[in-house]
Amino acid sequence: MFYHLLYGFGGDDTALRVFQYITLRTALATMTSLLITFLLAPWFIRKMQTKQYGQQIREDGPQGHFSKAGTPTMGGGLILVAVVLATLLWSRLDGWHPWMALAFFVGFGLIGFMDDWMKVSRKNSAGVSGKIRLLLEFALSGGILAVMFLHGGLSQDLTVPFAWDPILSLPLWIYIPFGALVVVGTANAINLTDGLDGLAIGPVMTTTLVYAGLAYISGNSVFAQYLNVPYVPGAGELTVFCGALFGAGLAFLWYNTFPASVFMGDLGSLSLGGALGAVAVFSKNELLMLIVGGVFVVEALSVILQVGSFKLTGKRIFRMAPFHHSLELHGWAEPKIVVRLWIVSILLALVALSTLKLKFNIY
Repeated sequence: MFYHLLYGFGGDDTALRVFQYITLRTALATMTSLLITFLLAPWFIRKMQTKQYGQQIREDGPQGHFSKAGTPTMGGGLILVAVVLATLLWSRLDGWHPWMALAFFVGFGLIGFMDDWMKVSRKNSAGVSGKIRLLLEFALSGGILAVMFLHGGLSQDLTVPFAWDPILSLPLWIYIPFGALVVVGTANAINLTDGLDGLAIGPVMTTTLVYAGLAYISGNSVFAQYLNVPYVPGAGELTVFCGALFGAGLAFLWYNTFPASVFMGDLGSLSLGGALGAVAVFSKNELLMLIVGGVFVVEALSVILQVGSFKLTGKRIFRMAPFHHSLELHGWAEPKIVVRLWIVSILLALVALSTLKLKFNIY
């Protein structure tokens, strides 16, 4: 909004021309969302405590987690409000990318809110049925991607990390389900990772920074050509959206770090995952999520392998899934698990960024 009010009013002949630059607006969006989250968090935590909307702990979880019962949840609502406001204030709103990213962000947040509300209202850890939730997530994702394609904002090319050229251009009937799978998979992987104080939000911020850079490059024809990545007109505005995500996440971590004063809940984890998955698809870096989001991938795979092994053989691979719970049962302290997985996330982010230059011809 401020882009249109300030730069649109002053144009190139005044100092207001600085608001045309994505980098400046990204910095301002970051600071705006950070400030909004900081200002709202104390009030939100008190309100949730008064309403007794606290976290419900699963009975089969680690024994040490029962002391966390009653900690205010649905803190992802803080992130959602801050990101939406900051994005609307500092993005160019005459393109599709900011609106569609917000649609994913808010849509997945609403699905997460339904799940959280059922848990706190019923006072148990059972929320929306997993099948119903996945159905809603895939329907939302497929619908938004179809709209983007119809308006020319979605490419069907699939780029592969470390490859010089896109491997292939997928048929639409394959690409839209694939793109939906990327978004839904990212959202649910982050949801599974959100089991320790600060564990999910740290890698989320690392991943967000990587995708902020990738979106900026994809939306800049000069940089895209130099680095031989797909040029996506308008994708640069996703950098502003990522800046807002990072700022809100940083402020939320202040209250979510061990011992947490508030949990993000499914509202937060699903909305953040939906947003990052959307940026990955829109910027044409879908498969790179397997690298930069490696912590989320491992957490999700641990659950898939655990369930599959138990159903097929009656035996468990891990002492408990997701993976971070297994580390707890092996005697690792919660803060040590969190910080070490943050370190892994940072290392994976560096590997992901290296793919911009380390490319090979595979033909």
